[in-house]
Amino acid sequence: MTNFYIFIFRAILKTVFAVILSRFFHPDLNLAYVAGLGILLVGLAYIFEYLRNKKSNGT
Repeated sequence: MTNFYIFIFRAILKTVFAVILSRFFHPDLNLAYVAGLGILLVGLAYIFEYLRNKKSNGT
């Protein structure tokens, strides 16, 4: 899988997860906040992947 396909897969998965989370806890939340939550989740996935790879490489 190329990096682009991984990004698309993560973006779709995190968007669905953000919608489910926001509708479960705050049903009246604005769509812009849900999109921000999705972007935050995708960003955190890449940050944690970077930290995991950095730790496993020993540097």
